[in-house]
Amino acid sequence: MKKLTLVACIALSTMACKEKAEKKAEMTAESTEIEIKEEKLNTEWITLFDGTSFDGWKVYGKDSVSENWKLEDGAMVYYPPSEKKKGELHDLVTEKEYTDFVLSLDWKISEGGNSGVFWGVNESVGQSVPYATGPEVQVLDNERHPDAKAGKSHQAGALYDMVEPSKDVAKPAGEWNTMVITVNHKEEKGSVELNGTKVVEFPVGNEAWDQMVSKSKFNGWEHFGKYHTGKIGLQDHNDKVFYKNIKIKQL
Repeated sequence: MKKLTLVACIALSTMACKEKAEKKAEMTAESTEIEIKEEKLNTEWITLFDGTSFDGWKVYGKDSVSENWKLEDGAMVYYPPSEKKKGELHDLVTEKEYTDFVLSLDWKISEGGNSGVFWGVNESVGQSVPYATGPEVQVLDNERHPDAKAGKSHQAGALYDMVEPSKDVAKPAGEWNTMVITVNHKEEKGSVELNGTKVVEFPVGNEAWDQMVSKSKFNGWEHFGKYHTGKIGLQDHNDKVFYKNIKIKQL
């Protein structure tokens, strides 16, 4: 009788261990599935501008988009006013903030035009303009705008006043360019791809970044390039400019 009881106990114990192992395996599988879903979610493109509305955007320091920005043929288009009041701004920024990302967009500049794309813009530190905090990738008519003659670090695709593009692959004014900006603080590096060619690479968030800034016009600017997390911005530089197909992938 005792022998049978012992056998029964061993059998029950074995079954319990088996059930426990199966349950653990199920939980591990569920956890892995969740991790895969989260990883997939984090690597998916998020549309920042779908061509039909300014949802998710606003003028820097304001709560809405100014009438100078229009929607035309799936693009957002900036029409500069004939006369600007002192301190009047029309730079657009996203409502959300981003840290590590790949940003893709198409831009088209008017003849002789100038604009730019910012990241790391911080509205909460009391600066009057977005470029006081956010580094800029240049959008420019390289053929006609004086900035193109002021040095290659001012040409289209440049990390403005810091890193010049390795080659000029910008299309002429009036034609669409595709630009991809990558900022990765985890790896302490960033890059700019213009029309399928990587033209700029730069350090971010480290001593090399600080040294690079110290050799630029931004040397001594208290808040410039200091914020790993910030808003994406599109510059008002008093020239007509077009943007479309704006999307972001968080890293």
